Amino acid sequence: MPTNVPPPTFGANGFIPPDEQDILAGVQEDINDAFGGNLNPALETPQGQLASSMAAIIANADDTFCFLTNQVDPAYASGRMQDAIARIYFIERNPALSTVVQCTCSGLAGVKIKAGALAQDQAGNTYICTTGGKIGIGGTVTLPFACSVPGPVVCPANTLNIIYQAIPGWDSINNPTDGVTGVDVENRANFEARRAESVAGNSFGAAGSIIGAVSKVAGVLDYYAYDNASSTSTTIGDYTIAAYAIYVAVVGGTDSDVAQAILSKKSPGAPYSGNTTVTAYDNNPLYANPVAYTVKFERPDDLVVAFAINIANNPQVPSNAVSLIQTAIINAFAGTDNGPRARIGSIIYASRYISAVAVLGPWVQIISLFLGSNNVASAVVTGSISGTTLTVSAVTSGTLAVGQVISGSTIQEGTQITALGTGSGGIGTYTVDLSQTAGSTTITAAALDQETIQVGIDQVPVTQANDIKITLT
Repeated sequence: MPTNVPPPTFGANGFIPPDEQDILAGVQEDINDAFGGNLNPALETPQGQLASSMAAIIANADDTFCFLTNQVDPAYASGRMQDAIARIYFIERNPALSTVVQCTCSGLAGVKIKAGALAQDQAGNTYICTTGGKIGIGGTVTLPFACSVPGPVVCPANTLNIIYQAIPGWDSINNPTDGVTGVDVENRANFEARRAESVAGNSFGAAGSIIGAVSKVAGVLDYYAYDNASSTSTTIGDYTIAAYAIYVAVVGGTDSDVAQAILSKKSPGAPYSGNTTVTAYDNNPLYANPVAYTVKFERPDDLVVAFAINIANNPQVPSNAVSLIQTAIINAFAGTDNGPRARIGSIIYASRYISAVAVLGPWVQIISLFLGSNNVASAVVTGSISGTTLTVSAVTSGTLAVGQVISGSTIQEGTQITALGTGSGGIGTYTVDLSQTAGSTTITAAALDQETIQVGIDQVPVTQANDIKITLT
């Protein structure tokens, strides 16, 4: 018996399901025909309830199939279907990675600290020793510890200092430098962007070809390439690329794997530009022995991006508002909210992070949100820190001011000037927010008053909780 329910159709826009009201009307007609006609069509009747349920079942089946057909399109695919499409291109989703910290373990010489030993940071996160070692004659050994929970767990310097599982003869642990922050599982948007870029890897010679090959290297997190086809050097931002040279900047992956990927797609004869030199090999089976080549590429320096966020204070602001906002900013910075992530050579917009904070709840009333980095420096001075007192002994350029974030080789990341002491912009003392001991060094100060930041092609943007300054007014 034919049905009165309209069927789905396939057209230029793919699978098109019928309207749910039309499905319901068709089911009602079918039921009415089955019982000889004259049934009351009201939905509150038994036959009306049956028709509503059957129409909902048909509509749900159509919606499921519509979702499935959309998943075949890389622009919409997610989850397992996105993984399946990526397999066609021989790439896999990047897994979550744990924060890794280099720690100085002190104690009795000769004591073995085995892989699996546990330590804890001041925030309560547990870290696992990944490669065991033995305390040396000097009473220390440096060992890597990885956070037990994968993802972007921030571990600032001097915060991983608790031995969680005692080992006789192991007296203390500390991390003199910040940990390398982990990442979440690669999200849908970032994975699709990398898949699209990997397609160029099927070609040869162009910058996109090299990027496509580099993007497939295990552990690679970010990349940038430029092909200077000019007979003269060219400058992009503050970086100069030699004539006819290929420039590739890469974050993550081993040096050898990255160099091999670059060599596999680079045009013959073009010189390289970069700060890292590696030997890679042409393994063409026609050669009696692999041919060695010297490959150069850039390992970009960190560009710390700081945030200044002013939130209107009100009774609804939760006690953990600062932590919530910092986490939201860090997630948006990494692109885990499915928005664009901060990358090498990109422009970072302050407005990008307004929505990331606003979605935390109606209690968020953003008065202002600005950025700052050493790319726009306000002052360069020489100074040291004891406790929360910054002592400036010389001024190279510019003027110090309250609210500026300062950085230097011995200074804890995210340190901010909070008050004037004897100094009023030059030589003298100032109060900072993070207590520390920092020897005399060159200090760069940056005001948090920028709406955009241009990241250099030899820089990788980074941020952590200490770099995100939040005030309630």
